[in-house]
Amino acid sequence: MNVNAQQNTETISVTAKKKRNPAVARFFSNRLLVRGAILILLSILIAIFAPLISPFGSLQIDPANRLAPPSSTHWFGTDNFGRDVFSRTMYGVRISLMIGAAVTIIATVLGLIVGLLSSYYKILDYILMRICDGLFAFPSILLAIAIMSALGPKTSNVIIALSLVFIPSIARIVRSAALVVKEKTFIEALKAQGASSLRIICFHMAPNVLSPLIVQVTYVFAVTILTEASLSFLGAGIPAPTPSLGNMLYDGKLAIYNAWWMTVFPGVFIILIVLGLNLFGDGLRDWLNPKNVMLKKRRKKR
Repeated sequence: MNVNAQQNTETISVTAKKKRNPAVARFFSNRLLVRGAILILLSILIAIFAPLISPFGSLQIDPANRLAPPSSTHWFGTDNFGRDVFSRTMYGVRISLMIGAAVTIIATVLGLIVGLLSSYYKILDYILMRICDGLFAFPSILLAIAIMSALGPKTSNVIIALSLVFIPSIARIVRSAALVVKEKTFIEALKAQGASSLRIICFHMAPNVLSPLIVQVTYVFAVTILTEASLSFLGAGIPAPTPSLGNMLYDGKLAIYNAWWMTVFPGVFIILIVLGLNLFGDGLRDWLNPKNVMLKKRRKKR
């Protein structure tokens, strides 16, 4: 009797834990989300511990070993100045993630403000959305190049330029979601009770637009890394000799037939970072919307 009672209590505790944490169970059952999270976590660890992982300095020159192929000393080979490609790639991951995070935070905060104000006030909607339409008229890479040519090649200017490029896309997503929330009954009830516009926007509309905003943020993060690498590759981004992944691709194109490792390894890390962000964004969309998970289960049963 005691054994049976103990087994029953264990099964009850296990089922209780599952019921307490349904979100955690859905997280680990989502393969895209887990794989994307692993890739992002590895990229973050590389960025944090880049000085400890790198066997050489990112700017350390060894003219005697110029364009040396991968070996036990230089795992990813050396570039045309004798700099260790592995060390520069580790530091390049740090710079790419730093710029991506800064641009994402700035664009998200400003885009959230613009989208919420546009959805609540008709006058601001007309003004702000026309500005966003004007920015949308230009391709993102061309708009970033134009802003960089006006500001000059500098890391802070890259962050400013890319933030201006991605604010309209986030503002559009927030505005469309906020317009739906604005028509809800509880918003009308708050207005009838005399709640201020600031309270309605900050404490009732903003929390209800976070779900689509979070998914869009992962997309902006990934595109920011690609756009920054494109700017640096074209010579309009982070100035040399800063070891960004785009700068490494720019240096590698001059010797791509003789030193393939100068372009392959930085390109692989760009692919892995962007792939991790895309997988995480797709998985996050399903995780935040349990209806998608139920539909997938029904399709598998059929």
